[in-house]
Amino acid sequence: MGSESTLPRPPRAESAWYFGRLPVGQLVRRVLHESRAHEIFERAAALAFSFVLALFPLLVFFIAVVGLFVAHRTALLNRLFWYLSDLMPASAVDLLRAVLDELAQSTSRGKITFGILAALWIGSGALSSMIAAFNTIYAVRERRSWLRIRGTALALTLVLSVLMFLSLSLLHLGGYLVIWAGRQLGLSAVLSMTWTVARWLGAALFALVSFSLIYYFGPALEHRRWHWITPGSVIGVALWFGASIGFRYYLYFFNTYGAAYGSLGAAVILLVWMYVSGLAFLVGAELNAVISQAGQARRQSPPPAGTR
Repeated sequence: MGSESTLPRPPRAESAWYFGRLPVGQLVRRVLHESRAHEIFERAAALAFSFVLALFPLLVFFIAVVGLFVAHRTALLNRLFWYLSDLMPASAVDLLRAVLDELAQSTSRGKITFGILAALWIGSGALSSMIAAFNTIYAVRERRSWLRIRGTALALTLVLSVLMFLSLSLLHLGGYLVIWAGRQLGLSAVLSMTWTVARWLGAALFALVSFSLIYYFGPALEHRRWHWITPGSVIGVALWFGASIGFRYYLYFFNTYGAAYGSLGAAVILLVWMYVSGLAFLVGAELNAVISQAGQARRQSPPPAGTR
């Protein structure tokens, strides 16, 4: 009988939730150090510009898709803006609504196919910018072709749009069901409160999955391991939600943008919110990168003397 191979097996990557075996304090210090080294505040500003350029084409694409598959497009879009108003500043939501109403009136059905393709292509530019930032954070060299990078950005944009469409449709249907059940059972107040909690949980789940998809497919890593939820996605979503709500309440009580920028105040507020969103993505990516690099260093380090 042949003898079994004595070649050592490569060490198996452990879960990201072990934090690379780093103490919490050391992990935080590393993330802060790497964030400064990678200049994520400057990169977040560049991402905010890309997000603003991509936002309206993406929304046009989303509206076109909704119009193709949903009869009551206006009700669904009103529901979308209602949900966005929980996170985005009110003036930014009003700006989005006004611009989209103008675009919807000027878009004919004969241009819908070209409009969808153009909007999808332009909208994917934001994800292309994020991919370049992630490569810097992970300290990896981009070996994929430009066409493959753009294809990855397009695919992510399409998948996230579909997920958003499905989530919004479910929330829209759930809202009607809650109203109907509340009237039938006489529990409108209780069901309304329960639905509010469920709506926020659904939004958090959608954001977590979206962050995880971008973190998984974005950087040019040789070895990938899928996690539905990663520490970086949890921290990124928490920062995004917390900063968005905090910024919204700051504007409610101390809105100085209108006085400083006049009629451009809403546009500046939207840009600042995009900056906060980009920063949340980058901080989450930094956390995942530090954990991944610490785990890889542990696997490659030689075992202590006298151990096998």
